[in-house]
Amino acid sequence: MTTSSPILPGSTIGILGGGQLGRMMSIAAKRMGYRVIILDPIPDSPAAQVSDGQIVALYDDIDAARRLAAASRVVTIEFENIPAATLEAIEPLVPVRPSSRVVRVCQHRIAEKTFLRDHGSPVTAFRAVKTQSDLQSSIKAIGCPSILKTATGGYDGKGQLRLDSPTQAAEAWQWLQGREAILEAFVNLDKEISVIVARSPQGQVVCYPPSENTHAHHILDTAVMPAVIPDTLLTQARDIATRIAVALDIVGLLTVEMFVAKDGRLLINELAPRPHNSGHQTFDGAITSQFEQAVRAVCGLPLGSADLYHPTAIANLLGNLWSPHEPNWQRVLAMPDIKLHLYGKSEARPGRKMGHLTASATTPQEALQKVIQARVKLST
Repeated sequence: MTTSSPILPGSTIGILGGGQLGRMMSIAAKRMGYRVIILDPIPDSPAAQVSDGQIVALYDDIDAARRLAAASRVVTIEFENIPAATLEAIEPLVPVRPSSRVVRVCQHRIAEKTFLRDHGSPVTAFRAVKTQSDLQSSIKAIGCPSILKTATGGYDGKGQLRLDSPTQAAEAWQWLQGREAILEAFVNLDKEISVIVARSPQGQVVCYPPSENTHAHHILDTAVMPAVIPDTLLTQARDIATRIAVALDIVGLLTVEMFVAKDGRLLINELAPRPHNSGHQTFDGAITSQFEQAVRAVCGLPLGSADLYHPTAIANLLGNLWSPHEPNWQRVLAMPDIKLHLYGKSEARPGRKMGHLTASATTPQEALQKVIQARVKLST
């Protein structure tokens, strides 16, 4: 179902997904006067805590999704691993943004890389792997080192295996356990960046400055916006992200994760059709946060400015910080230029994203140093 007229404040937005991204999207929507309903399998999910209601159900529960659609003027997603079939089932009932077609592309690595290659976007060499002979021929064609990734379900480094020698083929096939996969050429990295672009139903596009991202154990550790890269790469990265959003015909947000190779090339790693951890800086540092922008886009409103007030950085807070004791919140809250965001998760587990710190400064390097130093204080 499509609609050309804006969905105005006072209407209800349905969100599939109740984690921290849904939480911050709901906060933005509530500030603008919308009502929000969450569908998530976990009662009292982080997003439901700040919303008007929650349907507790699995994401493949079509009847529950239809109840969400019946109560909403528009439905959107918090993360791309919502079953595309669920979105497809409710599209005749309510505008679904992004569409099931977009989600199908972005939740399957082979479909995603094939789409990007076919539309002229820069990607590393890759081969689809469905059989053991596929894996052997792909290793021969691409060489080692290379990265083997499951076609679906991977995030935060899950579902990935580095191959340093063709002799690992048998071990890698056993690791796959029959799952469909993709083999990608290894990229000699300088740094990783991401670009968040918003697109409205009317075709308006607004692009945020690239964020420079660092990872620890495959999980985002810090992110600073704008990235410290040459102006030519800044422009190129935004142009690439914008072209992909238009080619996908996405309505909502699209995050384009990219590698900056040592030789200066930009290569696309993956797409996320939603708000992104590397854009949390925008909550405090931009004229329009990525979460408000997502609401504006899916509701067909004019998009807001993506300009930053100042360079802004985040440092993620993982569950590890809660061991052996609760983080020392007072020390950080005593720092007047540090913002604390906690996600309302009841259980802290190692590797689980529990919150983040934000700081702004006159330079990206200074902003990054501020949040890193503040995070250290939580453990002392």
